[in-house]
Amino acid sequence: MSDEGGFADEHGRDTPGGAVAEKAPARRPWALIVLGIVAVAALAFAIGRFTAFGTVAEPAPNAADIGFARDMQVHHAQAVEMAMDIYRVTDDPELRILSYDIATGQSAQKGEMYDWLAQWGEPQAGGPLMEWMADSDGHAHGDTGAAEGDAEREAAMGMASPEELRQLEASSGTAADCLFLALMTRHHQGAVQMVDAVLELGSRPNVQNTAASMKETQSAEIDAMASLQARLQCR
Repeated sequence: MSDEGGFADEHGRDTPGGAVAEKAPARRPWALIVLGIVAVAALAFAIGRFTAFGTVAEPAPNAADIGFARDMQVHHAQAVEMAMDIYRVTDDPELRILSYDIATGQSAQKGEMYDWLAQWGEPQAGGPLMEWMADSDGHAHGDTGAAEGDAEREAAMGMASPEELRQLEASSGTAADCLFLALMTRHHQGAVQMVDAVLELGSRPNVQNTAASMKETQSAEIDAMASLQARLQCR
């Protein structure tokens, strides 16, 4: 995540012209201290009141928030791995840019989700993949009852199999580019379904905001990958 403080501008403000009729009296140091204490106390009181009435305090994370943070870290880890693999070997400038963006963007999101779980006091792993999606309406992947293990669940999430990853690593040239685009498109489609589920079931505003941004980015990348596949004449 970028540090917005590093990009902030400072703007000078012009004071209106004209003569000043009367010089404002200088405040004594102790008066400034008292004013500062009063201001801090008033702010603390206001925050306490707002928190007490629930206008500031955020809801506790629910099972969907926690499950999404865990499972999407697993999902993102594989996307970063595949993106870096193709970044190192592709000769296509557009694909190099796209794969770099995927790797860096998803690495940052993975760190953000790790931090969520740490702040919530939740372990980074726990429970079957996708279990939290079971109550989601309209998502076939929410039913994990038929899945026998992590491999089946990962496939349902759009993730590549170990054999597909070996294939990608062994490929080169346009064949590698096309295989990456096919695998990553499926991977992104699985992520969008997970995002839809947490948007439906989650409770935390920060999770909702990140998930919505994730869906927008990955949907745009799916379109970009389709354009690349057409240009490369992938089959």
